[in-house]
Amino acid sequence: MTTPHVSLPDLALPDVVGTSRLRLPVITPAHADDMRAGRRQPSWHPDFPREDDLDGASASFTGGWGSRLVVRAFDGLVCGTIGCFGPPTAHVDGVLETEVGYGLVAEARGHGLATEALRALVAETDRLDVRLRASVLPDNAASVRVLAKCGFTSLRGSTDDGELVMVRPLRGGRG
Repeated sequence: MTTPHVSLPDLALPDVVGTSRLRLPVITPAHADDMRAGRRQPSWHPDFPREDDLDGASASFTGGWGSRLVVRAFDGLVCGTIGCFGPPTAHVDGVLETEVGYGLVAEARGHGLATEALRALVAETDRLDVRLRASVLPDNAASVRVLAKCGFTSLRGSTDDGELVMVRPLRGGRG
């Protein structure tokens, strides 16, 4: 059984989500083309893009539901990506849900940026009553901590690749 996509004009994320330390703009087709072609941009960290960033750039979704750049405010460098793996669909319990993923270059890790970026995205999906899930390898302690700090408390089993599937209930404990 296929779950239908919701009407995206009704559930659009902003083109840019931000915090005091970060900007999270949607990856444009031009950015994605440059990433895939290996064309460097002056605003990219020397270690960007990582392989995972390239994977995220290959998918394009309307309504802000695709990958975003993680841009540090203090130096303007792109140091990673965060985003959804597509628009929300109705889960078996009827709650709209989508998967989120994120990653940073090694030099940017350990400063709370992944947590801050995920919290900013969570605030936007909460506003739209869209539940988030994430898949993480059990030995990736740093990412498990980021998810826990951002309210991913429910464990929904694991993927065929052995990743834990963690879910963030909606506000008020719904779903």
